[in-house]
Amino acid sequence: MRLDHHEQAMLAGEQGTVRRLAIEHQIKVGEFFNAEDFVPVTQAHIMADTESLGVAGVEWLEMLASENASERRVCIPTITDPRGTDFANAALLKQADWMLGLERRAIEAFVKLGVFMTDTCINYQTVQAATRGEHVAFGDTGVVIYSNSVCGARSNFEGGPSALSAGLTGRTPRYGYHLEAHRRATLHVTVDWTPATWNQWGALGGVIGRLAGNYWQVPVIEGIERAPTSDELKHFGAAMASFGSVALFHMVGITPEAPRLQDVAGAGMRRARIGHADVQALETSYRTDDPIDVVVFSAPQLSLLELAHLADLCDGRRFVVPVLAVTSPQVKPDADRMGFTQRIEHAGGHVLSGMCFYQSYAREIAEANGWKRLVTNSAKMVNILGGYGYQPMLASMEACVDAGCTGRLS
Repeated sequence: MRLDHHEQAMLAGEQGTVRRLAIEHQIKVGEFFNAEDFVPVTQAHIMADTESLGVAGVEWLEMLASENASERRVCIPTITDPRGTDFANAALLKQADWMLGLERRAIEAFVKLGVFMTDTCINYQTVQAATRGEHVAFGDTGVVIYSNSVCGARSNFEGGPSALSAGLTGRTPRYGYHLEAHRRATLHVTVDWTPATWNQWGALGGVIGRLAGNYWQVPVIEGIERAPTSDELKHFGAAMASFGSVALFHMVGITPEAPRLQDVAGAGMRRARIGHADVQALETSYRTDDPIDVVVFSAPQLSLLELAHLADLCDGRRFVVPVLAVTSPQVKPDADRMGFTQRIEHAGGHVLSGMCFYQSYAREIAEANGWKRLVTNSAKMVNILGGYGYQPMLASMEACVDAGCTGRLS
């Protein structure tokens, strides 16, 4: 890879051991992907919950944080994805002390490195959305696909060490979605039905993700009859990324790079048509008549508007199974102040902050609580939780709330 003078100085150790280790890692990544050089980035977002990090990962963070204070801090705004717990609700989840201890160690190390502990996967709704053409180094797949597609920013899926390295160096290898050539559409999808609910938007994203099939595929979608909201696009993109590893989509007349189909069309695009029946088939594949054990709204974290709608649905109701609503630390105080939290909890629900359900030792808390059959309105989450031993079910928020009151998904 070609290095400029600043990058050569980091590699030579002139800016300290931490930056040298960071750029050494990035060079290996860049060489793997045949990157010719680095591109400066303005923000980084680290997905590094302790379930993923493990003890070895936390010890690696602590090693970096033990270096000279003036040489170990990030040089661009660097934020965190959801953590592995909400400490205020750890007892409710029956998380073990060793999990919480590992979380505290990781947080302490991140703080020493100058990382902002935002603990969110909806930073584009709550912290600072990336802008069109802005090169960033983001980790969470839902964050990346939203930032690339809806905001028009430039990011690949960055692993935890790579995102932290970008924060330390202000650089990332120039490959993939930092290059215009990779942002052209490879799959033209025509839809003849527009979703109405968040779970339907997620299911449509899941169908397109499965059809796309891999990280290097870029769907362009035509036929959507109205401009989706931010929350609808959040569920749509997060599910597409989960089901298909997709990092970028275009929606003709809606997303910034695709005012017309010809503006993003690539040579030799595959073509497909998707209807309501295809979406219903995906939703039906995540259904059962068995009694449910828990209701979870998470992945992505809920916006203030989603919590407001949930609060409306909870009024006058009483849950007979646990109902968990997970939001960001930026949204939670507003939900408290506006009374949404109180109304949800008055029905017997719980509002958790700063975590993500499937990144919070989901298998262990299932065993500790006796949870197996889980209902959610997140298509992303049903795609993931089967791997953690759950039998997940997908439904609208309204149906999820009903299930929380009756113990069954009707």
